[in-house]
Amino acid sequence: MKKFIMIAACFLAIVTVSAQSLEEIVKNYTVANKLDKLSGLKTIKITGSMSVSGMELPMEVYMKSPDKIKTVTSFNGTEIVQSFDGEKGYSINPMTGSSDPVDMTADQVKELIRSNMFQNFMANYLKNGQLTLAGEEEVSGKPAFRINAKLDNGTNVAMFIDKASYLLVKTSADVNQGGMSVTVESFPSDYQETSGVLLPMKTTSSASGMEFVTTFSKVEVDLPLEDSIFKLK
Repeated sequence: MKKFIMIAACFLAIVTVSAQSLEEIVKNYTVANKLDKLSGLKTIKITGSMSVSGMELPMEVYMKSPDKIKTVTSFNGTEIVQSFDGEKGYSINPMTGSSDPVDMTADQVKELIRSNMFQNFMANYLKNGQLTLAGEEEVSGKPAFRINAKLDNGTNVAMFIDKASYLLVKTSADVNQGGMSVTVESFPSDYQETSGVLLPMKTTSSASGMEFVTTFSKVEVDLPLEDSIFKLK
């Protein structure tokens, strides 16, 4: 009888773990990624680079609580900039033939804000009813929860959360590129914590046979960042 009770208890424990709700998974994701602790920080600056087709493109990301973000990517001696000052989004892209800032579209702004660590996009999607738990799949040989998200612009994104660590280990999205649907897959890895900020220091992405590798080399917190740096015009 005692052995039967132990087996039954183990079975119930397994069922309980495997039957986690979407809300529980998002909660565990938030804790594992230390997103619930970021309210104690004021600013985050990330330095890194993107490698594509043999080229190394230096990049910097500036974030200021609660919603300001700016990215700067260097290319052939010029800087491609995207910034949201809390109210409006602007971009500068000399490759278009002009170095003047232009207004970003609503979809571009939403995509940029998604990179702001002060905004817990997973919790926001859950709150807005944009998430669906779609079972489990293996990523790199390990079980992961598959969560489907429907973004405001209609894009469907599959996010894979590792069952053991609750860290994001893969995303897959079908995006419109020149009128054609292209699948973009990304694999965040090498998670490291710096001053309370947990980040994948390497993300490998692929689309249309091309591979992009984003590498972070330095994370700094609570640097003095004036609001003016996020205003491009």
